[in-house]
Amino acid sequence: MAQERLPSQRRDRSGLAPDSLAARRFVGRRLPSAAVARSRFATVWLPVFAWAAVIFAFSSIPSLSTGLGTYDTVLRKGAHITEYAILGALLYRALGREALALSIGIAYAATDELHQHFVRGRHASPIDVAIDAVGLCLGMLVWLRIRQQ
Repeated sequence: MAQERLPSQRRDRSGLAPDSLAARRFVGRRLPSAAVARSRFATVWLPVFAWAAVIFAFSSIPSLSTGLGTYDTVLRKGAHITEYAILGALLYRALGREALALSIGIAYAATDELHQHFVRGRHASPIDVAIDAVGLCLGMLVWLRIRQQ
């Protein structure tokens, strides 16, 4: 014989007290559809992954020397700042949190330098990771300024 259950014991209810803060938070809230989730991924995260792939591709080139001496060094370090500024802006746009975007960007810069260690004609440098971190900060700052306007 089935036993009558109290309202809080019914399996078809959420179990939240009707006037509780938890019920107010979850009741009436619609979850985004799969199409919205796919659209968010495509517009927010796909550029991050695509740009990370571009950085990886540039890191796979054996020698980027132009033979211009000091100007070559300045150009390559400027390229580091620029490519990581773009990554920083994209990460900050995707995550919305400065510390998390910066830490993920620095972790990617460190793994990029590790990758360069195994490419013939390239070498890993902790100074490049620091330069990349400067680029990340600049890109995040630019994105913050754009968003405030």
